[in-house]
Amino acid sequence: MTDSVASLTAAAVTAPVARSPGYWSNVLRRLRRDPLALTAGGVILALIIIAILAPWITPADPFQASMLKRLRPIGTEGYPLGADELGRDMLSRLMLGARLSLFMGIVPVIAAFVVGSAIGILAGYAGGWTSTLIMRVVDVFYAFPSVLLAIALSGTLGAGIFNAILSLTIVFVPQIVRVAESVTTQVRRSDYVDAARASGASPFTIVRAHVLSNVLGPIFVYSTSLISVSMILASGLSFLGLGVRPPEPEWGLMLNTLRTAIYTQPWVAALPGVMIFITSMSFNLLSDGLRSAMEVKE
Repeated sequence: MTDSVASLTAAAVTAPVARSPGYWSNVLRRLRRDPLALTAGGVILALIIIAILAPWITPADPFQASMLKRLRPIGTEGYPLGADELGRDMLSRLMLGARLSLFMGIVPVIAAFVVGSAIGILAGYAGGWTSTLIMRVVDVFYAFPSVLLAIALSGTLGAGIFNAILSLTIVFVPQIVRVAESVTTQVRRSDYVDAARASGASPFTIVRAHVLSNVLGPIFVYSTSLISVSMILASGLSFLGLGVRPPEPEWGLMLNTLRTAIYTQPWVAALPGVMIFITSMSFNLLSDGLRSAMEVKE
């Protein structure tokens, strides 16, 4: 009888503490009841589809310029959203610009999520001097405002899409590391991790079976909230000439080139900013919906 109880206990503590199918069903059910999150998700999905299909569905050539048609107002025949400072169709450029804007907003967060989660989980589970060393290095980067750090890194590395993405990734890694370290430390101190450790499970098994399933959710939710910040920072870098280079359409760069038209065609000049605002708000609302649906505490 004692051997039977001991074997059942050992099996229980070494079994993965994974999210059950019922948990994810409840998440989807709660998410479906959130109209703001669903609307935001629909907007993001539509933008992604437009960005993917933009080279084939744009109504005009987004690179064809005509000085005779420059700064046409919204509603002009053949130019439903007007024309920019070089006479290029604004609708086509906004559609094609969604590709680089979304790419530069999402890719740095994905890269930072992978790198930051790995470093943060290592620091949170190892503890001791390992955690202290990692977190003190992270604090050095975290002490600088995101905008200033992104500009400084991009200015040092030079203008270009790759350098801008690398700079934004470096900016977001410390933020994700702090969240990952915090939630991992809480999980490491839980009873089921202590039981698994006492049963003789290896650190790799404990992290894979017990830690990852409980920490990736909060880290993922926090990371989705950074996409809107990433888009704004990426647009700001392009606006300053540190990101995308002309003539490639990108919403931040379009704001820069259209800034001189703010007094003659303010509505046309504001269109890229409106797209940045709508997209950023959509990612924020979707992130809030995911946080509520997954019952993740801030």
